[in-house]
Amino acid sequence: MSSPSSAHWLSLVGSVWLQTINGPNADFPVYSSQLKEIKGISQVRLNFLAFASDAGKLFGWFAGVAALHIPLWVVALTGAAFGLVGYGVQFLFLEKPGLAYWHLFLLTSLAGNGICWINTVCYLLCIKNFPSDSRVAVSLATSYLGLSAKLYTTVAETLPRAARARYSTTKVYLLLNAVVPMVVTLVAVPSLRVVELKDRKRTEAPFLAMFAITLATGACAIVGSVGAKSIGLSTREHMVSFFVLLALPLLIPVVLKVRESMAKIRETKWENRVHDHDSDGPETAVSVSVVELEAEDKQEEQGQELEQQRSSQEEVGGLRLLRKLDFWLYFFSYMFSGTLGLVFLNNLGQIAESRGLADASTLVSLSSSFGFFGRLLPAFLDYYTAKSGYSLSRTASMASLMAPMSGAFFLLLHPRDMFLYASTAVVGTCTGAITSVAASATNELFGTKNFGVNHNVVVANIPLGSLCFGYLAAYLYQRGARGGNRCMGAACYRDTFVLWGATCALGTALCAVLYARSRRSAGRRLPR
Repeated sequence: MSSPSSAHWLSLVGSVWLQTINGPNADFPVYSSQLKEIKGISQVRLNFLAFASDAGKLFGWFAGVAALHIPLWVVALTGAAFGLVGYGVQFLFLEKPGLAYWHLFLLTSLAGNGICWINTVCYLLCIKNFPSDSRVAVSLATSYLGLSAKLYTTVAETLPRAARARYSTTKVYLLLNAVVPMVVTLVAVPSLRVVELKDRKRTEAPFLAMFAITLATGACAIVGSVGAKSIGLSTREHMVSFFVLLALPLLIPVVLKVRESMAKIRETKWENRVHDHDSDGPETAVSVSVVELEAEDKQEEQGQELEQQRSSQEEVGGLRLLRKLDFWLYFFSYMFSGTLGLVFLNNLGQIAESRGLADASTLVSLSSSFGFFGRLLPAFLDYYTAKSGYSLSRTASMASLMAPMSGAFFLLLHPRDMFLYASTAVVGTCTGAITSVAASATNELFGTKNFGVNHNVVVANIPLGSLCFGYLAAYLYQRGARGGNRCMGAACYRDTFVLWGATCALGTALCAVLYARSRRSAGRRLPR
């Protein structure tokens, strides 16, 4: 059985793997145009399918309630099962006339709800197994969610030609979306448990190693997105290197387990030696024991200080959450920024098509790769600010990320492809960072006790924003198509980008107000 330190890190590796596969809806822009043709639906109805995945999050709080009563590995398997059914049935019956539009909507909603169950498991594991470094652990794990689209597009591109010739692009992605999460969840099940913390010492080396591996993985993803062929790297070679880097974090708990085993052996030998020579050197034995006791007392005092800080934090839950002004400021600032970014990414397929780009997969991979680094950025900031004894305000971080995102939407008004790629990278980065910061912001604003339910209530803004902003974009697109199903030219999304940019600017202002109300937590001193 794993000792505590290695078991904690094994749970983080399991969370990383789950997050990597927990964005099957992120590849929707790649096949959305083909799906529209297969089912003969309009842009507005296609947008409602993109909304359907987010609509499942309206019932994401069920996952938070379930996590209070059943083991986390069961919660994760439930989420994977929802995805298997939701996407699997679509794969089997997509081209059958019996699969109506409302069937697609409900199945996609079911799969979207499954994402909430897996996310809840990952968040709780990071918060409970790394209480002293929960922000860093959450940011590290959620950063890998930004690689989901990259993972699925890479696997799809490297499938055998026979499989790609047999199935349409839409069916290939539906199959991957159904099967991959279930397989990876089954592999990760043994690591999905909360382990009692015996030692509150900060472990520097494993975090540094994890940062190095994560950076290498992100660099590999970006190279594969924008320049693999230019450096002579085939798609299959890129896939192999990508998966090796995804497996590499497993070395951290393995190395820690070996070190713990060696430490136990040395401790046993030392105890035997002290016992054998106790009569010859009692003073030495006593002094060693005193030093060990002093170290243990110091660590215990640090743990008590952390517990006091945590207990002094206001715990908010239930209907009381909905009565707080801070909740609604947080809810709408998130909806006007992070959710708006997700709606933009959902529409990348149609945006690319309207600009005359033949293949949207490169643009989707680019947004995924930069979204990964955006999600990773808070982990770096948290790690190094905590080392100096300070904590950054999450609301201030969110506000500072929303401003460049608003500018990127206005930059999209320029018709050149260069600005499309640059804005996609900015929106992907900021959206990823805001999504990552939001998990810790919920914890910072409303406490840890009811986090599982609270955060799923907060992310209910995603389906609401997806419906409003997505419908607006689809309506303006359809109007530009002049009765057809396809609109071409930069004008198709011009009004949409103006409205999105203004909305994001409003979200920045709301988040600044939220920060002003909660600034007492900004820059507060952490216990040393």
